[in-house]
Amino acid sequence: MRGILTIVLVVVATIALAWWAAGLTGTVGATIAGYTIQTTTPVALLALVVIVLVLHVMLRLFFGMLSFPSRMAAWRARSRRLAGDRASTRTLVAIAAGDAPTARTEAARARRLLGDTAQTLLHAAEAARLSGNDEEATILFRLLSEREDSSFLGLRGLFRQAMARQDWPEAAALAHRAEALAPGNNWLRSERSELAVRTGNWQQALALAGPQSPKSAFAVAAAQAEPDVERAIRLAGRALKDSPDFIPAALVYATKLRESGRESRAQAMLRDSWKRQPHPEIAALYLAETIDAKQRQKEGGKLAAANPGHPESLFLIARLALAAGDVAEARRLAEAARNAGMNQQRLYKLFGDIDGTDKKGDVTTPMTRGDALRLAMSAEADAGWRCDACGSPQPAWMAVCPACHTPGRIAWSNQPGQTLLTSS
Repeated sequence: MRGILTIVLVVVATIALAWWAAGLTGTVGATIAGYTIQTTTPVALLALVVIVLVLHVMLRLFFGMLSFPSRMAAWRARSRRLAGDRASTRTLVAIAAGDAPTARTEAARARRLLGDTAQTLLHAAEAARLSGNDEEATILFRLLSEREDSSFLGLRGLFRQAMARQDWPEAAALAHRAEALAPGNNWLRSERSELAVRTGNWQQALALAGPQSPKSAFAVAAAQAEPDVERAIRLAGRALKDSPDFIPAALVYATKLRESGRESRAQAMLRDSWKRQPHPEIAALYLAETIDAKQRQKEGGKLAAANPGHPESLFLIARLALAAGDVAEARRLAEAARNAGMNQQRLYKLFGDIDGTDKKGDVTTPMTRGDALRLAMSAEADAGWRCDACGSPQPAWMAVCPACHTPGRIAWSNQPGQTLLTSS
């Protein structure tokens, strides 16, 4: 509406001005090179307007011809820029789709059209990495790292390459440089945490652990590696505070207490852990200082008393009774463990040992060695440490699975996918 009103006002003003000029009286004369020109005032004004317009058009054409080369150069630059931007977009799409040949072709075209900008160098480096050309990717990432506006991007790419080839010293040096450029960066914190895990720097892994990280596992691993006993006790205690049922934390805590000479406190802590969750390794550590079979049976009874009805408690004292020569008691307790729900192969192996220990004709054995062997074939597998991420069995608990490098996923189980005790 405002535009229409403006046009109307301009038309009205022009008509009014023309009407006014047409009404002017008098004549205008000019003598040029002996020629005299004389005309009325309105015609002279009209001629003046025409002359001004012609001069304006001629000047515009003149200056347009002067600026033509620069305008052509600007047009070509815009065209190259648009073509380069389209090539960059196609590079990103190809990288996302995993199309390495197209990504490299389009990245090269973008560099040719736009030059070595931070964007084109990054796209070319990622395309080279996607195609498996690590040497070319390294060169491009280094070029990025030398630029002031993209140094962090280059260091990030070089860090990822160092991590992939497990060059831990190089990765640590690159992380240090990146940290100086972007202190507290979330991505860098996560990558430094992974680096600490892969290099076994558990103190740093614990310090950098995020909300979803297995902090208890890191604390136990740090306690295992800590030469100072008191610091190790504090680290294991921290893990127990976060996860009271975490068996590895209890084992390390008791071990360090024993190393510091606090045997009674170590045993009390193991009995408390047995009360929470009986575990064979707790019993092994609890009885490690006792050699005599009768004494081991007695001490084992004290431990089992912390959780007397549990199948693991009944199995423990049955095994200790057999070792002490009390076959009848061993058989009774083994039957009690079976009735309490234990159905693992180790129980039937114990039955077989009991049958083999009985003297011929002295005792009537409810379960013979043959019976035990037959039942063992259909029984559950014995529990052990296993990674619940990749399913690989492990001889002992570790903070990181050596097979798949996943932290905090090794747990006590008797088959893949079945976790009996968490590992963090």
